[in-house]
Amino acid sequence: MLDDDTVRDWYRAYQRGGVEGLKSFGHEGGGSRLTDEQATALGDWVDAHCPRSTRKIGAWLKRSFGLSYSRPGLIALLHRLGFDYRKPEAMPRGLDDAKQQAFIDEYENRLNTMGLDEAVVFVDAVHPTHQVRPAGCWARKDVAVAVEQTTGRDRLNIHGAINLETGQTQILAVEKVNALSFIKLLGEIESAHTAMRLIHVFVDNASYHKAGIVKEWLAAAGRKIVLHFLPSYCPHLDPIERLWALMHENVTHNRDYKTFNEFRQEILKFLRHTVPKQRKRFCDRITDNFRVIHRAEFRVIA
Repeated sequence: MLDDDTVRDWYRAYQRGGVEGLKSFGHEGGGSRLTDEQATALGDWVDAHCPRSTRKIGAWLKRSFGLSYSRPGLIALLHRLGFDYRKPEAMPRGLDDAKQQAFIDEYENRLNTMGLDEAVVFVDAVHPTHQVRPAGCWARKDVAVAVEQTTGRDRLNIHGAINLETGQTQILAVEKVNALSFIKLLGEIESAHTAMRLIHVFVDNASYHKAGIVKEWLAAAGRKIVLHFLPSYCPHLDPIERLWALMHENVTHNRDYKTFNEFRQEILKFLRHTVPKQRKRFCDRITDNFRVIHRAEFRVIA
């Protein structure tokens, strides 16, 4: 199969050099027409600019050296020079290697030393919007596929918790995520863990997790919950983030709900019932298999 760019390149090559111009066209994959110095210059330019299309690279080669390549020829050339087309990973700003490792060490030590009458729970909030999320799927080559977008922007505010060992969740749909919804969620967590003497609840550094009324609630006699705070800018150390990702994969990706109420019901059913009942299906995805993200191992391009 030929793409449009290749046909256009052939046509331009014929206009420039007639039949002779076509004889060497499209064979750049076998051996580069660039000199060593030109190949080095190209590599340096691609490194510096991280261009998003072969069209830009071809234009630069034309301006710099007067050379024209087909799209397949450019791709083969870039592969020979050690380049691949890749999507950058999203990296939180302000990562601290030492703080990540210290948290992981402390967490693993806690798991290895806590008693049978202690539990670990992760808490977070999520705000899914009543909207189809387009996701990749298999479809016929000759059929364009689409998902219809809803006109509204209704949002569901969820304050939730998950116990990784049991798969048990506590999911609150609230008008607003704040200190009051957090206190209500903590109460639900305690009610669900009546056999536990201590419940270790891990949260991020949102201000409402540290509010005065939360501290007062925790200080009351008979409370079982102890809060532990994740390092700043480390969503990868919060397993409940993976629960939210699974929620979107199973409920919002390529799925249209005509009403917000239907959307709300499906989200809550998945989080409250499907996940706990099908724990074995999801346990390999929602894990505390933590790792340190070392910023130095990445080239940050933006």
